[in-house]
Formats: sequence, structure tokens, C-alpha cells
Amino acid sequence: MANYAKPESLVPTDWVAEHLKDPRVRLIEVDVDTAAYDTGHIPGAVGWNWKKDLETEVVRDVADKAGIEWLLRGSGVDSDTTVVLYGDNNNWFAAYALWVLEYYGLDNVKLMNGGRKKWIDEGREMTTEVPAHPKSSISVKGPKDDIRAVRDQVLKHLDKVRSGKGALVDVRSPREFSGELLAPENLPQEGSQRGGHIPGAMNIVWSQAVNEDGTFKSREELEQLYGGQGVSPDKDVVAYCRIGERSAHTWFVLTHLLGYKNVRNYDGSWTEWGSLVGVPVEK
Repeated sequence: MANYAKPESLVPTDWVAEHLKDPRVRLIEVDVDTAAYDTGHIPGAVGWNWKKDLETEVVRDVADKAGIEWLLRGSGVDSDTTVVLYGDNNNWFAAYALWVLEYYGLDNVKLMNGGRKKWIDEGREMTTEVPAHPKSSISVKGPKDDIRAVRDQVLKHLDKVRSGKGALVDVRSPREFSGELLAPENLPQEGSQRGGHIPGAMNIVWSQAVNEDGTFKSREELEQLYGGQGVSPDKDVVAYCRIGERSAHTWFVLTHLLGYKNVRNYDGSWTEWGSLVGVPVEK
């Protein structure tokens, strides 16, 4: 992992196993399947529900500053705590949680390389015991708007894409990109009025960035994957998917592993764009 742009953003399962009793390390599991945590998790890990904890309930938005502070305090995360996130589906929502925490100015946040699957495949210890960590009084900064794109910014970004100064990365499956599906095959086909993709977007599926065991591919492989399709570090890049979690995974790859400086996650993604009136759509 040493040749990544920010190798400190990833930790292997061995490192996690060695720090299970370290009070300065807080493990947090965030899954697509919100019931997975209750069936077994890494000892000492706190479980976050991506829908309830990382988003607001009435207005569609990421959790606000007060909500994130409440979540971190209840999880026993203080200003000197190292947060290690992991989850199912190759860290989909773990990467989304990392993006949200970075949006609010937390710097010492990492992903466990390989996620929940790798930990289980290695036969490591699991428990159903829910930990009780002492509450903290942490305050966060932010928001850090330069890592997030909203719809009006994406509309303006299309000019950069047309001029070659910008790139759009649609990280969904090819059948979603084509408009045949509105969501991954194993998820409800709902959430947008139209299928297709944003004009000018390159379809680089998020899963192409990981190995079979869930760990990230080498820097050389990732550079070839994105650079080979014109998504180069000199461009202003916006990534999107259906609701923002898969694109957060790609945002992590581009920023933390490859060192791209100008990458934003469009968390409104296709459920927003595919329902907007009057915006351009391609199939």
C-alpha cells in the first residue's frame, strides 16, 4: 500500500486485529445491509446506519454538523481518535461515511482494506456484543464544499466536460448507465423517473477498482483504469452513481489512492438527476 498517494488512509486487517483493544482507535461498521452488524461484527466496533445516521430524514441531504457531532460523540470518537471504517459490499457505505466525515473536517479517518468480507474470509473474531464507549465532546468543522458537487454545479460542469477540462465518472453498472435499469439488479428498481446517464460521462464501474478479495488494486492498475479513459489528474472530476455511496468509493480511490486534487462526489446522483425537469439525459 506504500505506493498510494495517501497510504495512511488504508489499514490492513492485520493492523485492525492488533489494535482491537487500543482506546485511541474506534472501529465503525457501515453496511448496505443495515441488519448485518447485528448478526456479527468486529469486537469493539460501533454500528452506523447509513440511512438514519448519515442523512437527514425530512430534507434529502447529508447529516448536518450537529447530527455528525452527536453521532461521533455517542460513538466515543474524540479529536485524537483514529477512526477506522469498514463494511459490506467492498466498503460501499464505509467509503461514503469517510467522505461525509472528511466533508466535516475529520482528517484521521481510514478504511479497512477488504472490508467486512475479508475479515470474515480470514476467519477472524466476530461478536454480537454491542460496545459501550465513553461519550466524547468532539466538535467538527466544515462543511468542506470542494469535495461535494450539487446539481447546479454539475450542470455547469458539463461545459468543462465538453471543453476537455473536466470529467464525469458514472460508476454504476453498464445496464444502469445505458438506462436499462434504474438501480442495481439486487436493489429495488425505484428512485428516478428516467434511466440513462449524464451526457459526456465515462462509465467506469466502481468494482473495477477492487480485487476479488475486496482489497483495492495497485496504484499502477488504478492509474491505467482511470487515466486510460481520459480521467486524468489535471482535470476537474465529478463522480456519481445512484445515491452517492458507490461514487464515494470512487472518490476515495481518485483522491486518497491516486492523489487527484480536484474530485467531487455528486451525492444527489442519478436519483436526483434522473428526476429533474429539463436536464439533459443520454441513453
